[in-house]
Amino acid sequence: MISENEPRAISLGYEVDRYKLLAFILSAALAGLAGSLKTLVMGFATLSDVHWSMSGEVILMSLLGGVGTLFGPVLGAGIVIALQNLLADKVGSWVTVIIGAIFVVCVMTFRKGVVGELQAFIDRRFRNR
Repeated sequence: MISENEPRAISLGYEVDRYKLLAFILSAALAGLAGSLKTLVMGFATLSDVHWSMSGEVILMSLLGGVGTLFGPVLGAGIVIALQNLLADKVGSWVTVIIGAIFVVCVMTFRKGVVGELQAFIDRRFRNR
């Protein structure tokens, strides 16, 4: 409700700043938990885990799959990792450029991400029947 119409939420008496702070704290806690669990499982932490490109990769995964869905970022992560693994042997260092081009195409054509567009397509199919 807050993200859709913040002034309306304020006028209804919700403490918007408190909810925004809570969302920020929860997301930071989950990110810290994920990082610490990865370090525990792998047994080490590398500097590539804290490089700016890693956060860009996470955003790419989320946008590619679909931000407003639960399954979207998971599918986006699978697509990005699969592309990196498939293209690494064939094109070498051009993987980043190719994935960036795929990202631009997907953002321009799939506004809601892959899962969001698939849901919209299924909704249109069943609405026409």
